[in-house]
Amino acid sequence: MTRVPLPNSFLRLPIAHRALHDRAAGRIENSPAAIQATVEAGYGIEIDLQLSSDGVAMVFHDEELDRLTAETGPVNARTAAELGRIGLKGSTDTIPTLAEVLGLIDGKVPLLIEIKDQTMVMGPTDGRLEAATAAAPAGYRGDVAVMSFNPHSIAHMERLAPQLPRGITTSAYNPDDWAPLPVEVCDRLRPIPDYDATGSSFISHEGRDLGRPRVAELKAQGAAILCWTIRSAADEALARQVADNVTFEGYLAALPA
Repeated sequence: MTRVPLPNSFLRLPIAHRALHDRAAGRIENSPAAIQATVEAGYGIEIDLQLSSDGVAMVFHDEELDRLTAETGPVNARTAAELGRIGLKGSTDTIPTLAEVLGLIDGKVPLLIEIKDQTMVMGPTDGRLEAATAAAPAGYRGDVAVMSFNPHSIAHMERLAPQLPRGITTSAYNPDDWAPLPVEVCDRLRPIPDYDATGSSFISHEGRDLGRPRVAELKAQGAAILCWTIRSAADEALARQVADNVTFEGYLAALPA
């Protein structure tokens, strides 16, 4: 198994969480407007993927449509065409596909893709979202990396797109924060046991838990350490004592000179 290093761009440019969103400005999380604003500002971009009913990777965080749109129900019950006609609340944008977002970015800044857990219990997946994720960047010339809280997804990506850098999104897995995820699953995932088995080259760890010894251990072994989600310059300064880069929102992280 080949461990693909994370390109330097992911370590140099702060990464905008769900792109550079600002509801007051009509830029909703993961929206084309937020993507475009991030490209113009020169930050890296983090997005989330859910699967349409017809197997298309859609750029949307939640399993349900309710919070971000006027529609209700699961994302995976609608086709890509149907989702593409659904407006995002407070915006003129609709839900984009991964292919559309890649076209907007056009290689100008790095793209960090989080594959959302499709099982709700971090269990084995059917591989459909992973296959759609692997197919979309074919021929794309910009920097792309993939990650997921669900290590089964990253195992699929190692098989489907071994050329893409891959990592695990990680957490303190406080059971109170993760309910209804079973406590035993939290206990299993907390020590990041699947890093080597998935051929990962980085983690994106919960920012307030960066002092965990396992994070230091992985960093000493050569893992790149990203973190989520940083919401102030002061918290960024603390995070950077451990992390190589931050995923941020709610303020503008400083760009390198």
